[in-house]
Amino acid sequence: MSAPLTRAQMAWRVAQDIPNGAYVNLGIGMPEIVANYLPPDREVVFHCENGVLGMGPMPAAGKEDYELISAGKRPVTLVAGGAFVHSADSFAMIRGGHIDICVLGAFQVSVKGDLANWSTGEPDAVPAVGGAMDLAVGARRVFVISEHCTKQGAPKIVARCSYPLTAVGVVSTIYTDLAVIDVTNGGLLVRELIQSLDLADLQRRTGAPLSLARDWRALVAPELP
Repeated sequence: MSAPLTRAQMAWRVAQDIPNGAYVNLGIGMPEIVANYLPPDREVVFHCENGVLGMGPMPAAGKEDYELISAGKRPVTLVAGGAFVHSADSFAMIRGGHIDICVLGAFQVSVKGDLANWSTGEPDAVPAVGGAMDLAVGARRVFVISEHCTKQGAPKIVARCSYPLTAVGVVSTIYTDLAVIDVTNGGLLVRELIQSLDLADLQRRTGAPLSLARDWRALVAPELP
């Protein structure tokens, strides 16, 4: 029997699907740790909209340089050959379609791949969508990394988003602590599933219909701190 994946294991699983040579933007929050788990045989250029190209993994404790931060204001590292660019040039990369993959968190994802990740609509919520909108529509593929349900047990994968949308029909794959799910023209297709659940169990935790891929496999991740 397997437990739900931890946040580190979820980030590890996303990293396994990033191909060699890709230009990748990592969103604020959990997506930022994906860079820590990239397979060592792959060369990937991580992009950050505040003007970093060639972002590396997070620094070890005590080695932080707070003049080198991500868009989420977390300290990061710079790989050999990395560069700092003007934010206008950084967003030109995004809007020009030069980002292969963007990894974003989400409050909700719909059955059609609609993404809601900037506001819950509460009175004290952030006032505007910000760069998430540019990333969601500018990247060639959008990966979402998120717990399958809220802390209150409500599904985050839904038939229709009830929160303000970031973008319509942009999500290609959803990585949760329970499953890996592709958004297809035929609906949501479960590609991987933790061993302690079957499809019926997962469906009860999901607010939209699911189908199981013919070649589905168990979702297994290494033990990580």
